[in-house]
Amino acid sequence: MAQSKTPFIVVLSLALTMMLGPFSMDTYLPAFPVIGESLGVSQQAVSLSVSVYVLAMAFGQLIGGALSDRFGRQRVLMSGLAIFALSSIVIGMADSLNTLLWGRAVQALGAGCTLVSVPALVRDRVSGREAAKLFSMMGLIMVLAPGIAPSVGSAILLLGSWHTIFFALAAYALLLVPLLARVLFTGAGKVSRVKSPKMSLLARYKLVLSTKPALPFIVWQAASFSTLMMFITYASFIYQGHFSQSPSAFSMLFAANIVAMLIFNILNRILLSRLPSLRILQLATACQGVGILLLVMATFMEWPLYVFLPAMMLTIGSIGAISPNIQVCFLEFFPTSGGTAAALLGAAQFGVAGLLSALSTMLPHTLEAVILAMAACGSVAYLMLARSITKGRATVEAP
Repeated sequence: MAQSKTPFIVVLSLALTMMLGPFSMDTYLPAFPVIGESLGVSQQAVSLSVSVYVLAMAFGQLIGGALSDRFGRQRVLMSGLAIFALSSIVIGMADSLNTLLWGRAVQALGAGCTLVSVPALVRDRVSGREAAKLFSMMGLIMVLAPGIAPSVGSAILLLGSWHTIFFALAAYALLLVPLLARVLFTGAGKVSRVKSPKMSLLARYKLVLSTKPALPFIVWQAASFSTLMMFITYASFIYQGHFSQSPSAFSMLFAANIVAMLIFNILNRILLSRLPSLRILQLATACQGVGILLLVMATFMEWPLYVFLPAMMLTIGSIGAISPNIQVCFLEFFPTSGGTAAALLGAAQFGVAGLLSALSTMLPHTLEAVILAMAACGSVAYLMLARSITKGRATVEAP
């Protein structure tokens, strides 16, 4: 592996690349009414572009991960940025819903190829506890992206039309190209990864899927992320619909969960100096389990908002420590197939979460139904926690 301490500019470059995902998902959300009016369709039809994006990004990660192991991180990452930028320009010139949806699908493929390269680049550089610290530092920056993306979109709308948002996303992707070329792929930033054996895409995924001790981490990540996705999908309904809060109050309540994730992320970095990643992952998942239990009690016992909110903060905030530790524990199994492994983890995370979020629309539109759906996802993560404890050394602990 490379240096044990990764320079901040490398961490920042990787985080800025990862931020492309939440920015491309959330920046245009405030523009839904304007887009619908411009294209002559309903806001519900425009919202279909979110589901298309999530599913296509999962597919893009599956393709990009194996290709990055075969042809190198730089080629796949730069190709992904180029596809993302070109498709963003096409979306910016869209005059129909079909163009918007197809453009978002292609944009997501580019984003998938780009984002899946980042965990693989981390795995190429460091492992074990150092990798967990690096993922945690990136996560600290990444947590801010979903919180500020809608505000950025609103600011762009004040300066121009909804088309400008996608032109700005194209510019963001293009500006990443020289930054990454300079910081990650030349000079001191360039790292030689362990040579990957030549094999087909299917053979690479078969290799990953045949590593049985690693598979619970895929389920763990998908379940934990699905809990977050359920919250994001229904946050407006929970706080504005059920608790009758104003739009400005909703923004503060939503931001409280971002603050909780930051706190858990910082605690994660502190604990990594004393505990292995798996132990922290178990503790964070236990915290999420407690939060979900409190949420269920608060919902069915009709507790007030000031009691409900801390329970939600504990449930969502714990993901700030869960996600980076799952990534490092899972990738420890794959020194030569980091890209393929990261692709499978990312695709499962987005694919399962997107599917469950879509299926949840069939549930009754009540707070009880939403919280029970979150509890179902959280219970699967808790089962993975219990399994990791009972298996003991059968599940690899990051050193």
